[in-house]
Amino acid sequence: MGSRGIVITGGAGFIGSHICEEIYNKFPKSKIIILDKLTYAGNKKYLKNILHSKRVKFYKVDIAKPKTYSKLLNNVDIAINVAAESHVDNSFEAPLSFSLTNTVGAHAFLLKCIELKVKKLIHISSDEVYGEKLKGSCDENQKIQPTNPYSASKAAAEIFINSYKYSYKKEIITIRGNNVYGIKQYPEKLIPRCIINLLRNKKIPIHGNGKNERYYLSAIDFAKAVVLLIKKKNNGVYNVGSKEFYSNTEIAKLICKHLKKDPKKFISYVKDRPYNDKRYSVSTNKIRHLGWKPKYNLLKDLPKIIEWYKNNLTLYKNCKWKNLN
Repeated sequence: MGSRGIVITGGAGFIGSHICEEIYNKFPKSKIIILDKLTYAGNKKYLKNILHSKRVKFYKVDIAKPKTYSKLLNNVDIAINVAAESHVDNSFEAPLSFSLTNTVGAHAFLLKCIELKVKKLIHISSDEVYGEKLKGSCDENQKIQPTNPYSASKAAAEIFINSYKYSYKKEIITIRGNNVYGIKQYPEKLIPRCIINLLRNKKIPIHGNGKNERYYLSAIDFAKAVVLLIKKKNNGVYNVGSKEFYSNTEIAKLICKHLKKDPKKFISYVKDRPYNDKRYSVSTNKIRHLGWKPKYNLLKDLPKIIEWYKNNLTLYKNCKWKNLN
């Protein structure tokens, strides 16, 4: 598939950097434009494997301020919006910043893509927009019922995007993913937080009773789903997820086992969020019918992820996350 250009917002973040690498490898004739605000969770070093290329350009911009990047979208066929504030804890403490990036930013970026006649938009959302699902799984037709400021900001962005899909007959795909795991994830999230705390011989803080369950999907598998949906002439919403789930306590114990730490000494249960969904679950039949399925497994990947954090601990030496120090 040829393309004049592909733009990826949030490309220096965890998920964004994995998508950038997959795009780079799967679209060898395309120019790639990476936009990122470089907040605390973004790092250009995550892109070191591709930034050397003449067909890859990086720009530090804020997607909520389209004047800073509008000229960069000329001659772009495909736009992938990954940029987001994503940590639920922070969304309770600073909800307006989440609305600015996740809702206003996504809306501004969409408007600019329509204005400059970008052919296809991929918007990265979250399975959290469905809200808590104690039994069964949500398909793409399920009503969205967000339960925290983060998921509400993502749901609001989806409503704007869906309206423009009808108004302008644009090719727009929304992807709702599980909890994504892998290297380069900032240690406010559970898996890297556990790893780095234990490497520092610190306790692991776990919300509430630790029984909340999440499904885990490899960042590589997620990026491959994005590429598949770029190549398909499809519209609408797609769930992307795995069948591998663990409670928060189970994740912490797994990492303790790998690092030879006693979970009774190193797991500390702390005050829960104002509301913490017990379980999310999505049906992925729709995208599986297109030929996608996850190939990676957290249990098998965990040793490599731990080793990466051991070798890259200096990236997080100035981390100020309150439950990390």
